[in-house]
Amino acid sequence: SYFSKWGEEGVVDLKYELEHLIILTASRCLLGREVRDQLFEDVSSLFHDLDSGMLPISVILPYLPIPAHRKRDRARKKLAEIFTKIIHSRKQSGNKEADMLQSFIESKYKDGRPTTEVKVTGLLIAALFAGQHTSSITSTWTGAYLLSHQKYLSSVIEEQKDVMKRHGDKLDHDILAEMDILYRSIKEALRLHPPLIVLLRSNHRDFSVTDRNGKEYAIPKGHIVATSPAFSNRLPYVFKNPDTYDPDRYAPGREEDKIAGAFSYISFGGGRHGCLGEPFAYLQIKAIWSHLLRNFELELIPPSQRLTGMQWWLVSRI
Repeated sequence: SYFSKWGEEGVVDLKYELEHLIILTASRCLLGREVRDQLFEDVSSLFHDLDSGMLPISVILPYLPIPAHRKRDRARKKLAEIFTKIIHSRKQSGNKEADMLQSFIESKYKDGRPTTEVKVTGLLIAALFAGQHTSSITSTWTGAYLLSHQKYLSSVIEEQKDVMKRHGDKLDHDILAEMDILYRSIKEALRLHPPLIVLLRSNHRDFSVTDRNGKEYAIPKGHIVATSPAFSNRLPYVFKNPDTYDPDRYAPGREEDKIAGAFSYISFGGGRHGCLGEPFAYLQIKAIWSHLLRNFELELIPPSQRLTGMQWWLVSRI
């Protein structure tokens, strides 16, 4: 077990641990055996550099010549070299694996042309970045909020006990799907701290939109429409006490994420280009926190109302 190195008690940096664990699981699920078994340390380090190059200024000026961007671009180039070698090796050996890399290698365009290696490499980097970046941030905030709110922590622990009564120690897709309280706890952490600060859409035709106050806006064809999940997820006329961590706001009878329609909650985007990795992200995070809640007693040190500068104390194994 990944967590066996923690021992019986001690202090851990859970943010670091979750980042490391999630890139392990994401790389194995999304990139395949070669990366996980042979090249993980290299890929992990390069993805750290890639992640560190995603700054708020990067949204506006993605190629600004600053140290973080230069390091990011070098990491991107090195990752492309690593993945290209893996693609060549698979094609030459004729070996096929049951993973996403193989699906990309075998994919074709609508006209029958095979997907180029350059495109496959770009898709791999994008997939792993999305799978690691979002899940590690959300896993950490989920833990921070649960350990700061005893009421909700007790609820998710009781849910784990109920699930274990029915299924024992077994964990699979269907069992994880039964964990509604844990799901709502993760979803609420994601509402308060969405990893994506802005979503962009290109407008393909002229249209107008009227806001809730009756003001009409014309959106010309060719313009870019931007929305911020960090802002939208805290609108007070959608979410009651929007700055408060309250997973029960999604429970039957309240369902605040549906009050303003399909786009009330946009942490994973929405519409035709909503995030395809949403089910995978919830699966990862629920599996990790199910294991932690079943096997460890955790608390924040020192307790903080603002949840900044967090450390984590592993009190004891259960």
